[in-house]
Amino acid sequence: MPDPLDLQDAVDELADRFRAMPQSRLLGAVPGHPSRAAAALALARELADRAQLLEEGPAREPRDFPEAEAFTVGDQLAVAGHDLVGALTALGGEQVIELRDGAHRTAADLLAEAVAAVGAVGRLCG
Repeated sequence: MPDPLDLQDAVDELADRFRAMPQSRLLGAVPGHPSRAAAALALARELADRAQLLEEGPAREPRDFPEAEAFTVGDQLAVAGHDLVGALTALGGEQVIELRDGAHRTAADLLAEAVAAVGAVGRLCG
């Protein structure tokens, strides 16, 4: 399994970039999102949903991840990412996880998908 710390490093780096972004860039639109902050919030929500899935199982309805001011998205991203890292660290890479839609993925697959999602938002919001 890839190292969950790779995800933590990627999340921390991206969160720091959002924390340092001026308001004009945070609020600037990017393809698929009304702003960079909205893209980061969507990623944070995705990471939080995966962490909750791993911790509570697919039957539990996902909790709402709140929208806050644009300047908080770096912190929201860091919290959600660290929660997912913690949940993945507790699993073996070949452990099979049932998703909410009934599909199955290994923990290693979920980790790789999360790292890719962080990278994609980083490139999009560069």
